[in-house]
Amino acid sequence: MIRLSVLDQSTIVSGRSPDTSIRESIRLAQHCEALGYERYWCAEHHNSDSQAGTAPEILIAAIAATTKSIRVGSAGVMLPHYSALKVAEQFRVLDAIAPGRIDLGLGRAPGSDGHTSYALNPRAATAADQFPADVRDVLAWTAGEKLVEGHPFRDIRAQPGGPTKPSVWILGSSDYGAQVAAYFGLPFCYAHFISDGRGAGQAFAVYREGYRPSTDNPAPHPAICVWAMAAETQEEAAYLFRSREMWRLNRDRGIYSALMSPEEAAAQACSEGDEARLDRLRARSFYGTPDVVGAKLRALATEHGVEEIAILTTLHDPEARRRSYTLLAAEFGLSAPDIPLGAD
Repeated sequence: MIRLSVLDQSTIVSGRSPDTSIRESIRLAQHCEALGYERYWCAEHHNSDSQAGTAPEILIAAIAATTKSIRVGSAGVMLPHYSALKVAEQFRVLDAIAPGRIDLGLGRAPGSDGHTSYALNPRAATAADQFPADVRDVLAWTAGEKLVEGHPFRDIRAQPGGPTKPSVWILGSSDYGAQVAAYFGLPFCYAHFISDGRGAGQAFAVYREGYRPSTDNPAPHPAICVWAMAAETQEEAAYLFRSREMWRLNRDRGIYSALMSPEEAAAQACSEGDEARLDRLRARSFYGTPDVVGAKLRALATEHGVEEIAILTTLHDPEARRRSYTLLAAEFGLSAPDIPLGAD
């Protein structure tokens, strides 16, 4: 059985203030919990006119405090921007807010431009080289264990301690993240939505072949994150997809802007070359009626041998976005969680 999860970038849309995207993320998380989604992940981007989610750890806290059963986490925290200790402390606090429900997804990519990366961390140029060592330290600190022998910070603890701990994931769109996940025995989620799946097969092969079993994860746990959207009719889906089409066309030109409405997107002039690129995008994208999207997602899961798919849906209309997640939940037979009244 395929488990469905959610990736949310807190997308900025035309005509609305960016701060509304954060509140919509909280509302969508509550909606997806009621539908039976496995986990809800918040992305990290900086200095962007496209995404408002700059601080996933804060958004995760708000979502964790207003939900009861769904796992909540990051996809991901861009570790080169931060101290490993500070990340561990933040997620230990989050685990205290929602014990046993927190995922700490770690990434190496900047989630921004080089200048912004420098503003976040003046050592940004070399910090990415320390990613494996920082992952090692985060694992120890989040688990309440001492760092490796001889480490200058070996006696420092990440508080608050507790009986549970965050589940650490590695996120990526290349072989590098797969290698790190395999080495540490961690779950790995491939970002299909970034590259349209190019390189996914190789990344999963590297992950499985190099996997070193860990106490928490004796076997590999591969997952894939896909942009997908469902609507009642193929015509409605094609109409809603116009926003995604124009956003991707602009992204490929290096333009990161607010997501246009379908009407705004349809009014944009496109060259013959643009139309050819859009035709290729439509052919490889996951949108349509629930059965059409469901068939494509199941085929993708079979191709890569994954049992969990995280769905990223960026639409201008929040109601249409919630409806898409509702339709896909029904298509995959998700069931509402059993939450006792008055549960803490």
